[in-house]
Order: sequence, then C-alpha cells, then structure tokens
Amino acid sequence: MAGLKFPTEKPSENASNASAEKSAKPKSMSKEEWQIRIDLAACYRLVAHYGWDDMIFTHLSARVPSSDHHFLINPYGMLFSEITASSLVKVDQEANIIGDSDYGVNPAGFTIHSAVHMARPEAGAVLHLHTRAGMAVSAQSEGLLPLTQTSMLVLPKITYHDYEGVAVNLEERERIVQDLGEQDLMILRNHGTLAVGNSIPEAFLLMYFLEKACDAQIAAQSGGSALNIPSNQALETTSKQSEGIHMAGHMAWPALLRMLDRQDDSFRL
Repeated sequence: MAGLKFPTEKPSENASNASAEKSAKPKSMSKEEWQIRIDLAACYRLVAHYGWDDMIFTHLSARVPSSDHHFLINPYGMLFSEITASSLVKVDQEANIIGDSDYGVNPAGFTIHSAVHMARPEAGAVLHLHTRAGMAVSAQSEGLLPLTQTSMLVLPKITYHDYEGVAVNLEERERIVQDLGEQDLMILRNHGTLAVGNSIPEAFLLMYFLEKACDAQIAAQSGGSALNIPSNQALETTSKQSEGIHMAGHMAWPALLRMLDRQDDSFRL
C-alpha cells in the first residue's frame, strides 16, 4: 500500500462553477477572467469570514489569464466583506489601472504583489495578511516553530523577509523576490504573512494552514509550560508528507464557495 498522500490533481471544476449562472459577466470580459474575479472576491469574503482581515488594509491578488502581466487586487477603501467580482481593480506592472474604477489601489499592496507576479509567472494568486497571530509570530526571532502537525506541514515551504518599513519603496521588490525564492510561504518579519499559489484555492489553503499554525503557536506559548518539540525523524517524515499539500485547496474550495453562497452570494456580482 503506497500510503496516504495529498491529491496531485485538481478535482472536477463542475462543483466550484455550479453557481456561476448567478453572476453577471460583462460581455466584453472573457469567461476565464470573470471566473478568476469570482474566486478572488470569494477569497476576500473568506478572509473576512475567518477574521483575518485588517479593515481596508492588507491585500490579495490574482493574475489575469492571457493578459500582459495584469493582476487583480482590492479597491483601496472597501472592506473585504463587501468586495465583489466586478469591484476588483485590474492593474499592470506599472500600477496603471486597466479599465474603470472609482477606487485606487493600496501602494504597499502594489509593491508586494507586483514583485511576486513579475518574478513568478506561475503565481496565480498572492495573499498577504496582518493577523494578530501572524504578526506575533513574525515578531519572534525564531519564527514559526514545529509545535503542531499544522506547523510541520508548512515549515518546508516557509522563508522570511526582514522588515524595511511600509512597503511603498519599489526597490524593495527585488529583495522580496530574492527572499521568497521558489518557496510558497513567507513570514514578513514584524509585519505579517504571505502565501503564493498557482491558483486561488491553493494559495488560500496554504495561508489557512500557516495562520492556523501561528495561532496555535501563540496559544501554546501563552500557558507558560515547557514546549514539546517532536523528534527530527518526525519532522522529516512530516516534511515528506507535506508534498502536494497545496492541492488540497481544490478539494476544499467548492465547499467553501457553497458556504459563502448560503451566507451571501453577492461576491459573484
């Protein structure tokens, strides 16, 4: 028996697209871009649902398929809980807004997301958060510790970037890219967390595990008891088992969309 592994292929997309008819795609927009917009708007709603949002601050982005390096990001001034597919802002690598929008974009958000999208063509989505637990772990010199199964699953994917101030200096993009390398998760020291995925479901799943690991670490440290660190063998085993973990995002995504549809399906508009 080969043993249990994370999936290596995407499941059927029929389930995730089952409610697509509820949305009103502009005639001039491709089906592919509209689907990305729906998924990214859903991702914003999910971040709000899990309490990871920071008012109108922090940002999530997604690459626009078959475009000249355009990506979608939140309109600066809207809460995550009110973002819709049509309200997302499309920008190019020079921060020019493509199309019409009543909003601009967060300058720091552009710096971080454009850096990753420019350097990683396969990056379909980039998520950046300022959660309480994520910021707390980012402020610890040792960063994320192997205290839980969840943390051990994401540790092989994590890298770090030192704090340089609010990320409005475009020159920082080169250092963000260098520190990220080929990894999919980053802890921005004294700042927050970042996840990169080939798709929105993959990036969201990785961020979910990272945030859960950070939350558990702060809870474990708060009791004042000695912490148990698993053996090196356990760490190596879990590291191998973490291969393909991002693909589980495609399994969870249809269920997450169903939850959002039950709560408020306006993200599709």
